[in-house]
Amino acid sequence: MTAPDPTKLSAGRSTAKAPRKRRLHPAWMVAAVAFLALVGAAGFRAAPGVLMVPLQQEFGWSTTVLSLAVSINLVLFGLTAPFAAALMERFGIRTVTAIALCLIGLGSALTVFVNESWQILLTWGVLIGLGTGSMALVFAATIANTWFSKSRGLVIGILTAGSAAGQLVFLPFIAVLAQSPGWRGASLPIAAGALAVVPLVLRWLKNSPADVGVQPYGAEEYSAEERRAEEVRPTTAEVANTPNAAVRALQVLKRASRVRTFWALVAGFAICGATTNGLIGTHFIPSAHDHGMPETTAAGLLAVVGIFDIVGTIASGWLTDRFNPKVLLAVYYQFRGIGLLVLPVLLSSTVEPSMILFVVVYGLDWVATVPPTAAICRKVFGSDGSVVFGWVFAAHQLGAAAAAFLAGYIRDATGHYTYAWIGAAAMCTVAAVISATIRQDSRKKDAGKKDPVPVTP
Repeated sequence: MTAPDPTKLSAGRSTAKAPRKRRLHPAWMVAAVAFLALVGAAGFRAAPGVLMVPLQQEFGWSTTVLSLAVSINLVLFGLTAPFAAALMERFGIRTVTAIALCLIGLGSALTVFVNESWQILLTWGVLIGLGTGSMALVFAATIANTWFSKSRGLVIGILTAGSAAGQLVFLPFIAVLAQSPGWRGASLPIAAGALAVVPLVLRWLKNSPADVGVQPYGAEEYSAEERRAEEVRPTTAEVANTPNAAVRALQVLKRASRVRTFWALVAGFAICGATTNGLIGTHFIPSAHDHGMPETTAAGLLAVVGIFDIVGTIASGWLTDRFNPKVLLAVYYQFRGIGLLVLPVLLSSTVEPSMILFVVVYGLDWVATVPPTAAICRKVFGSDGSVVFGWVFAAHQLGAAAAAFLAGYIRDATGHYTYAWIGAAAMCTVAAVISATIRQDSRKKDAGKKDPVPVTP
């Protein structure tokens, strides 16, 4: 009997024990599921503009009443965000996301039974507002900050584009269904889209890199300076020992409110919300309808906004990783203001080339502000950055709510939206000036010695 060759045995053992190289970091799988979740949660954002006219025709409700429902939604959407960020830190991203998607699905499904104005306030306003608030853009910031140490701007851009993709997927379909069989049938795809993502979230959306035994993507490339900064920030265990998520969110707000940069971001993002969700998202289709444009055509234009929003937001994330984010914000806001200023003369019964140009430019700019805003929050506020971004996003939605209601009131009072568009253009110029003067290193100077969270250079 021939003795085995020890060289071959050694080689065999070596081959058997050789670790497999991971081809794809788990962070990218989490980001992919988060993208789909944002797509599913974005369906309702396409609905109010499309369904407003059919609801008015069936029930005789005024634009002001329906705008109030949207405003309630946007207020809850915003105010829920910082608490949702704290809840994700305490109970996990997966649990909070799954519950949020179920709330969106429930609110959308119950809409088909409404026949009184207070019921649309409850479904469109309260239920969907709470659900979408928990799936707000702060979700994208939380995923990026938890799972990624590099390319955060790009990741936030991609995830933010998920909201635009949701609008793109649902909007034309909802517009067609609103014509036949009607607005009730158009509400059901929104519910189905939100609920369809829940199983994927429960299966693949992990709470943190520690759950799968890895470091955040790019952690090995941390500089020594970044590592020292991380060592003195609150740890996950310290966050978990906070009495509850509400206390955590309010404590962060207290710390952030002592910093000048926070208020600059709040002011700029409030104007951002007013000029996107509040005005264009809610009132573009009714305004185009006032000029004789078919609702399906106007909805198609908003879908094109969604297409270019994806391109613009991802590009903004890439730029944020390379250029000064406050300069990007100033440019974005000023271009948006120029677009809004000329919009009243572009609206007509037909789609002219000038309107296509507006749609492309506005789409590229739609939520391009998110990656640089989130980057400034992370840079100035460290591990508090996600919750701070939640509060900044709350201002975004409060601005959107105010604009949605006021634009509806202006339409009822004057018979047109012209003053709303011009006022929004002026606000964008204000936001551009505020953004250009943001101090990204002001935390230490403004917050004083009592602030326990250090400045990240």
